[in-house]
Amino acid sequence: MIVETSGVGYKINVSPDTLSQLKKQGNETMFWIHTHVREDMLDLYGFLEYPELEFFEMLISVSGIGPKSALAILGITSIETLRHAIGTGDTSYLTKISGIGRKTAEKIVIELRDKMAEKGDKLGEKSLQGELDALEALKSLGYSQNEARVALKKVKPDTDTNTKIREALKILGGK
Repeated sequence: MIVETSGVGYKINVSPDTLSQLKKQGNETMFWIHTHVREDMLDLYGFLEYPELEFFEMLISVSGIGPKSALAILGITSIETLRHAIGTGDTSYLTKISGIGRKTAEKIVIELRDKMAEKGDKLGEKSLQGELDALEALKSLGYSQNEARVALKKVKPDTDTNTKIREALKILGGK
């Protein structure tokens, strides 16, 4: 997206979820910005909430995870679900994210679990099995993995599996 400030337009990379939230808001929006500098490029990544920025920066601190991959990971599911997957060491959940293999998922878990514990995050409080079961149920009904993940991201994370499936189907049916 292009953001204009003081007559200058800046290209800011945002997740699809952030983009959809912006469509609902007015023209004025505040962003938390991460500036990624390489020798040949300067990229801006925008977030509506500070915890998203913090988690993004933790993800890019993992070797092998660049800013575009981190943004894709954040776009797949909620930060809370990702925290639980990392906290419980659930690499199988992370490998279901496009572009994340088993070794990368293990690296994310190993490198971020300690950082999250240091920050006082409560790790492993809930099982991700309900989320995985809901994802598999939606896939068996003919929805793609991405469609199912986007719908499940919009469902409250603390609901039971059957409710998650029902709510996701309502969201998917509303297209």
